[in-house]
Amino acid sequence: MLLLALAGAAWLLNAMDAVSIGVHGWIALILGVVFSLAVGGGLMALVFISSRRGHDEAVHDVRPDDHA
Repeated sequence: MLLLALAGAAWLLNAMDAVSIGVHGWIALILGVVFSLAVGGGLMALVFISSRRGHDEAVHDVRPDDHA
C-alpha cells in the first residue's frame, strides 16, 4: 500500500510540469514524512507496551470502604 501511494505521488509530481520543488522543499518533504512515520511508529509502540504491561485493564475502585 505504501509503494502504491509513493508511485501515485511520483506520478502526480511528474504530471505537474509547471510546478517545481527546490532542494529545500525536498528536504522539508522528506523530513516531514520521516518525522510523521517516526511519531506514528512510536505511538503504536507505546500502545503495545501499555497493553502488554496491563495498563489498559479495567481500573478498579480504590475508594476506602464505607462500612469500616
